[in-house]
Amino acid sequence: MSVATDKTILRALKGETLPTPPVWMMRQAGRYLPEYRATRAKAGDFLSLCYNSDLAAEVTLQPIRRFGFDAAILFADILLLPQALGADLWFETGEGPRLSTITDPEGMRALKGKDDIHTHLAPIYETVRILARELPRETTLIGFAGAPWTVATYMIAGRGTKDQGPAHALKAADRATFSALIDLLTEASIEYLSEQVKAGAEVVKLFDSWAGSLKGQDFTDFAVKPTARIITELKRRHPGLPIIAFPREAGDGYIGFAKATGADCVAIDNSVSAEWAAEHVQIDGCVQGNLAPGHMVTGGQALVDETRRVVKAFSKGPHIFNLGHGITPDGNPDNVSLMVETIRASAS
Repeated sequence: MSVATDKTILRALKGETLPTPPVWMMRQAGRYLPEYRATRAKAGDFLSLCYNSDLAAEVTLQPIRRFGFDAAILFADILLLPQALGADLWFETGEGPRLSTITDPEGMRALKGKDDIHTHLAPIYETVRILARELPRETTLIGFAGAPWTVATYMIAGRGTKDQGPAHALKAADRATFSALIDLLTEASIEYLSEQVKAGAEVVKLFDSWAGSLKGQDFTDFAVKPTARIITELKRRHPGLPIIAFPREAGDGYIGFAKATGADCVAIDNSVSAEWAAEHVQIDGCVQGNLAPGHMVTGGQALVDETRRVVKAFSKGPHIFNLGHGITPDGNPDNVSLMVETIRASAS
C-alpha cells in the first residue's frame, strides 16, 4: 500500500470499516501533559506558543511520542483567525481568551479581508510544514479551524459565554451585520484551511463548539450552510481532501449533517449515545467519537467498560475513536494510555 492509503484514519474517512478503530483525542496536546507544560513555560505564554512554529510542532508531536495516536492535530487556536482579521486577542490567566468586540457595521469595516490574513498566520503554516516532515509515516496530520458561528460568538461577546447570548442578540437585532460577519469568517476559513492543506495537512476539521445553541432555521443558516460552503470550496480546490465536521451538541441536528454539508465524517459529542449515533448518523458514513472526557480523569474499570462499549456500538461501520469533547487539564496520562490499550485490544 502507498503511504497515503495505509493510514488508518484516511481509510476510515473513505468509508472503510476497520477491525480496530483508529484513535486520536481532542486537545491531545495540552495541560494534562507535563512535557506540554514545560514547553509552554519555555514559550512564555499561550499565544507565543501558538506562533512559535518549532515549539508548536513540538507540543503537537508530544502526545504522538507518548501514546502512538493515529493522528496529530495541529497545535493552534480557533481565535487566531479573528486576530489575523484584525481583532485584538489576549488571554487572561485562569479565565481564557478575550477579544475586541464586533457588534456593528463600523466594527465590521475595521476588519481585514479574507486575503489579508496569511502574513499573520504564516507561523501556523510553518508549523504544518514542520509536522509534515517530522511525523511518523503512519500518522495522519489534521489541520483545523473554528466554524464561523462558533468563532463569531467569541468575536461578538469578546469572550466565551455559556449561552452565546450576545451573538444571538446581534443576530436578532442586526441580522445584516451578523450575517456579514458569518460570511467573512466563512470565506476566511476557506483561505486559512486551504493554506494548511498546501503546507501538508492531510485532513481538516471544523470545530463548531457552540452549534448546539442554534435552533431550527438558524441551525440550517448558520451551522449547516457555512460548513457546506467551506467544504464545497475546499474539495473543489483540493479534490479528495477528507473533512471532519463537529457540530457539538447538535442532537437531532447530527442526523443528515454529513449529507447536508458534504463532510466525510461527523464528530459526535457525548450528550448522545454511541448506539444512537450508530443508528442515526453512521448510516451516512464515518463517525468520530464519543467517550465522555471525564473518564480521562476517573479511569478505572468504568473507563475500560465505556471504551469497549463505544468500540462495539460503532463496529459495523467506519469509525474514528475520540472523546466527546477535549481532554480536560486534570486528565491523567495513565488513563489515556489505558484507553488506547483498551481500543487496540478490543478488536484483537
